Amino acid sequence: MKKLIYIFSVLSFILFIAPACNKKLDVLPQNSVTPDQIKTSSDVEALLFGGYELLQNYGAFGEQFMLIPDLLASQNQVDWVGTYYEYGDVQNKVIVSNNSIPQSIWSNGYDIINIANTVLDKLSIVDSADKATVEGEAKFLRGTIYFELVGLFGKPYSDGNASSNLGVPIVLLPTYDYDSTKNKPARAAVTDVYTQVIADLQDAIGKLPSTNANFRADMYSAKAILSRVYLSMGDYTNAATQANDVIESGNFRLTDTYDKAFNNNSNSSEDIFAIQETNQSNVGTNNQGIATFYCPHAGLPAGQPVGRGDAQIDPGYFDYFEPADFRGTFYTQGTSIAGEDGNYTNKWQFFYKAIPVVRLAEMYLTRGEANLMLGGAPIGGVTPLADINMIRQRSGASTLGSVAASDFIDERFRELGFEGDRYWTLRRTKNDIDGLGYDDNALILPIPQREIDVNQNLVQNAGY
Repeated sequence: MKKLIYIFSVLSFILFIAPACNKKLDVLPQNSVTPDQIKTSSDVEALLFGGYELLQNYGAFGEQFMLIPDLLASQNQVDWVGTYYEYGDVQNKVIVSNNSIPQSIWSNGYDIINIANTVLDKLSIVDSADKATVEGEAKFLRGTIYFELVGLFGKPYSDGNASSNLGVPIVLLPTYDYDSTKNKPARAAVTDVYTQVIADLQDAIGKLPSTNANFRADMYSAKAILSRVYLSMGDYTNAATQANDVIESGNFRLTDTYDKAFNNNSNSSEDIFAIQETNQSNVGTNNQGIATFYCPHAGLPAGQPVGRGDAQIDPGYFDYFEPADFRGTFYTQGTSIAGEDGNYTNKWQFFYKAIPVVRLAEMYLTRGEANLMLGGAPIGGVTPLADINMIRQRSGASTLGSVAASDFIDERFRELGFEGDRYWTLRRTKNDIDGLGYDDNALILPIPQREIDVNQNLVQNAGY
């Protein structure tokens, strides 16, 4: 593969018009790319790498794919004490349609999708030795983004109305030049988006290598994300099968201690897929980024980076842990930029580190829960009890003698707190979220108003 080069381009069907109300979250215009500018295999690969770069963006896994679900499911997890009111509106479930956070998620997401579409459109000029991998990576990016978008902008699959509930537009062809008379796709049904996600990830699995460069997706990255998709659908057989494939691959192992899974310069031994943050994708206290908001502004040991400290641990979080469970002690006391004292998770305490998107620990919990729900002989030959105890033992929690579905819900919170999982878990298991029903309209982001302004085929979510 050729040297990593990033191409930044407006490759989305979204028309960037008036600036967002929060200057901090404005989407900056970028240079357009025309088909005749993509001439070589290196050009296509550079464009693909630009898609990975956008995964690091604050509108994706660099922040909002994790922080925004956690603010929506904030009870006993996170308290927003910052001055950026739009984040507080997310936690308080009073989002308005011109809130810039949904806009940044939507815009960045469809930029990545259009990059993937463009790469797929240009496969004919990719070197034959690289073609399958490049196609697999493009479909991994597209499938992963569609899954995140449909989960944030649509009702949960679990509510039983996926065929009629609106998801997000499915766009499978590249847009090189915006045409206001053509580029106005309507929202597809949730079930149709899921069908596309599964097709993309299955295709990716068939084309990706079993290992890849540190920042790039491989076969098991796609399997891990696909296990999430199936679990959210209640398809326990496929969820357990995909998770088991990852576990049994031998490519990953749990870190010796919980803390070693975070704040690494590159992927840890249990990172199935991670993004590699740089000073271009997170530049500290004056910019976005998960470390910016979770790292305290004051009260840190000498030499540790300073963040804004806007996202503190809710005191109720600690009630989920036994005294010997290390995960309940994995925090730092500090002060926010606004002077609020509190506790901060240590998962995101340093800038410019690898940020895990999906870890091996999650695969154990997914396989265990799915096998429990299925009953009978477990897929992989390991009991649900053994899987959950594998995760608990690493952190010093007591081993369980029996296990129920609720144990897996709570264990995911202990293990995956502040990683964006709680929102997805409570919705798929039909549990209330912050006093609201799991499918309440207030738990879904609004379609950005400026997207509706330029595309009258987009229907707004109820309540906005």
